[in-house]
Order: sequence, then structure tokens, then C-alpha cells
Amino acid sequence: MTKQEELKDLIKNVVLEDVDDYIDELLELIASKKDDENTKEELNSMQEMKKEFLELLSELEAGEIDDEEAAELIEEINDMLNEDID
Repeated sequence: MTKQEELKDLIKNVVLEDVDDYIDELLELIASKKDDENTKEELNSMQEMKKEFLELLSELEAGEIDDEEAAELIEEINDMLNEDID
């Protein structure tokens, strides 16, 4: 598996699923009127993050990201995911 394929897999099967799950949770909070002033701001932030990852997938599909950049992005995403766990 190339670094580009690894990055694509990580984004599709981990990052976007996590982002979508969190967006759903935020929408449920808003719908149930249990949200606070930060909830809508967080929702906007997560929707923007999702858009950025989808753009990154488009760049991967177009072959615009080389192995070195893909490896760096994988490392950054893994660091981000590990921060969420801590």
C-alpha cells in the first residue's frame, strides 16, 4: 500500500467517520435544545474540517499529493487522533 493509499484509507475509514459521528452528536444536542453557545460554533468548525478532508481526498484522487507529503499528513492525523484519546 502506498502512502497515498494509506492516507486515503485513514481519511475515509477513520477521520471522516469520527467527524460525521461528532457532527451527528452536535446536531442531536441542538435539536434537543441542550446545546450551549459553543455547540453551534463547534458544529461549524467540524463541518469546515470535514470539507477540508474531502478536499484532501480530491487532491489524493487527482494525484496531487506525493509520498512525502502523504507521510507527513498521516503523522499529523495520527497525532491529532492520539490527542483526542488522551
